[in-house]
Amino acid sequence: MKTLHISNESLSNFKGAKYLAISHALRQAIKQGQVKENEQLPSARELAQQLSTNRHTIMAAYNELIAQGWIISKQRRGYFVATNLPINSSLPPAQQNRVSESGFQWQFTKNVPRHSDQVAANYRYNFAGGTPDISLFPFHEFKSYVSDAFSRPQLAELNYGNIAGFSPLIEQVSQYLRRARSLTDREIVITNGSQEALYMLSQLLLSPNNSVATEAMGYAPAWRSFQSSGTTVISIPQDENGMIPSELEKAIANQLALGQPIAVIYLTPLHQYPTTVTLPPSRRHAIYQVASRHNIAIIEDDYDHEYHYSCQPLAPMASDDPNGLVIYLSTFSKVMFPGARIGFMAMDKQLATAVTNYKSLLNHKVSVPMQDAIARWMQAGAFERYLRKATKTYHQRRDFMIKQLEHYQSLGIVSAFTIPDGGMAMWVQINQSAKALTERALNNDIYIQQESQFLIDKNQTSDRFIRLGFAGLGEQDIELGLQRLFDQKNV
Repeated sequence: MKTLHISNESLSNFKGAKYLAISHALRQAIKQGQVKENEQLPSARELAQQLSTNRHTIMAAYNELIAQGWIISKQRRGYFVATNLPINSSLPPAQQNRVSESGFQWQFTKNVPRHSDQVAANYRYNFAGGTPDISLFPFHEFKSYVSDAFSRPQLAELNYGNIAGFSPLIEQVSQYLRRARSLTDREIVITNGSQEALYMLSQLLLSPNNSVATEAMGYAPAWRSFQSSGTTVISIPQDENGMIPSELEKAIANQLALGQPIAVIYLTPLHQYPTTVTLPPSRRHAIYQVASRHNIAIIEDDYDHEYHYSCQPLAPMASDDPNGLVIYLSTFSKVMFPGARIGFMAMDKQLATAVTNYKSLLNHKVSVPMQDAIARWMQAGAFERYLRKATKTYHQRRDFMIKQLEHYQSLGIVSAFTIPDGGMAMWVQINQSAKALTERALNNDIYIQQESQFLIDKNQTSDRFIRLGFAGLGEQDIELGLQRLFDQKNV
């Protein structure tokens, strides 16, 4: 039953007929924003039951508000708050949008960057680089594991406790990492996606007194998490093979001299974000040696390890970590869908204890029914069957996009592009302004990302690179989206 907060005391204090008292109280509820424009009100029967009065009294109150222009009646649907309220029409235009704003002056202790209004999924042709094709996900099959989780729940796990995660899921993730990524002897902590993991690590390991080193082009949400701790994010030059170890050494010396020593190195070594290149073994070894000499932790963000096409992917850096300084991050968002919000960290026991303790301050634990369903899905082998199917599909889409880009290269629109060994996107050089093309794309219902969006130092942009995701679009949409994107009439 729909309810409104209308106190009997406010009704009793009103001098006049009861239906007028009710209409006055409803009018105040609308003014105060308790109900919004176009929102449905309780039926006359429901409100009469709530206020212990006669239904005809409520109908009289509603008719009074209809006459005044506060609400409207829709046949067979009920009563709704009017779209253009009298309170708006009686105010000067400059004040009409401030009716429901609070007058309280908030004093924020942290400057949180505004989240972008551009939601990639709202665009017809969504070339976002890390977006899976959610329509491929076997919802019907997965539903059976969700049903099992509720039909045969582990009641103790549904209570408080086990902050690190649902024990059966931790076991399944551990087994999967051992078999598929050569990762052993690690403590697993389940998180609400990898972003929560990054935030917790930033609060535990970073401060205004130190800094974090990352690739010159990278994942801006990670940088924002680090900066929330007050730390400085240092851009390390990269080339066609990824982060340059000698430049990392220079940055470590510079930051030490400034009194802000580098405490963490953040890397995406398998499919570097956004350029898609794989950090070769020699670079990995060199960076690890630098980190070991200077007692610096490495956060290895392995966000889409599953999707590799040309050969077996390199094992994570964390699989060869004698000093225990690598923190391994991954997520189910690219395998399932971002809304699942299940990620995990693999790390040494001391850090895992600290992370678990800190997690208790945030949200205590991740959704147990979802963890339970994923654990059952993995144990049944259906998880890896779906991975094989999705990998085959994305491989085909990558190859299709390569052919499309070769066509635009022959027309002189595309200068060059990197063919990635895996991942979900391609890094493409074009013969025009990448920023201008991105802005035109948005106006043509196309979402793409361009070079400067991935740079810490925006002045370093060549304004010639875009990132095109291929995993989330079928071949027809890839073709039509690129046609619209590179249409010479729009250039």
